[in-house]
Amino acid sequence: MSLDHAERKPHDRLAEALATDLTAVGEMIRARMASDHAPRIPEVTAHLVEAGGKRLRPMLTLAAARLCGYQGPYHIHLAATVEFIHTATLLHDDVVDESKQRRGRPTANLLWDNMSSVLVGDYLFARSFQMMVETGSMRVLDILANASATIAEGEVLQLTAASNLATTEDIYIKVVRGKTAALFAAACEVGGVIAGAGEEQVRALHAYGDALGIAFQIVDDILDYGGTDAIGKNIGDDFRERKLTLPLIRAVAAADAEERAFWERTIARGKQETGDLEQALAILARHDALGQARSFALDWAAKARDVLDSLPDDPLREMLQDLADYVVARIN
Repeated sequence: MSLDHAERKPHDRLAEALATDLTAVGEMIRARMASDHAPRIPEVTAHLVEAGGKRLRPMLTLAAARLCGYQGPYHIHLAATVEFIHTATLLHDDVVDESKQRRGRPTANLLWDNMSSVLVGDYLFARSFQMMVETGSMRVLDILANASATIAEGEVLQLTAASNLATTEDIYIKVVRGKTAALFAAACEVGGVIAGAGEEQVRALHAYGDALGIAFQIVDDILDYGGTDAIGKNIGDDFRERKLTLPLIRAVAAADAEERAFWERTIARGKQETGDLEQALAILARHDALGQARSFALDWAAKARDVLDSLPDDPLREMLQDLADYVVARIN
């Protein structure tokens, strides 16, 4: 392996290998986010779509289709569909979370308003279903429609579980599978389906996306406490929003009486004071909660790597496997 190959990040190598397809996806996204009657729709959409996101989910669809030998045009439609679903969920999430920053920029709800963010998100969901239908595949429509419903379920489950100290790791994984992994899994699965891949390969692609999505979200939850703003958020956003993510679940499980009282006040009751974030970080460090969460993410990344062994031996497969490792390496 050349030094240049080793130094380039997996998603950069994947983007290079899929450059022509990604250009076509970008063109379709720009064309389909247009509106003759409501110019605010492309304004709000462009603010988020063109904010420097890696387009990881569309790349998964393109890579899965190409890996399974697809030569037709509809992987472009599906990749654009996946990006529209993702963008719609981000617009809605920022309203629910009252977020002020996304990908290092002010959120759409801050620049415009909550109503615009919600309605433009609805528009993008509708557009995504139009593009699904154009593929002519009922199975593709079924997969992406189910994923869209699962995402909404995951978000609602998170609302009810977020500040409840009784939230278990099993519930956390259900939330993650809903709000994040469902779209990763569907993005991979539809690439195989549109390519006419065998059932074993389609199942492997789904399992890869599921495991990759879980590892990805665990790492994002670690990064929220990890001393970096590389994900375009402020450190401690999850703490301030009282989200019981894996690091906190591990810390709560190991808490003594004093620490338990701290979590009751700051998370369960939401009475946060100056210095509480620093104390939370100290407690997490005391119990190695971030290290434990990282080990759990590594387990899921390994599952993602291993399940791809049943797919064709191809440079794209190697890139997808390396991507699973890189998702966790972001926290080194």
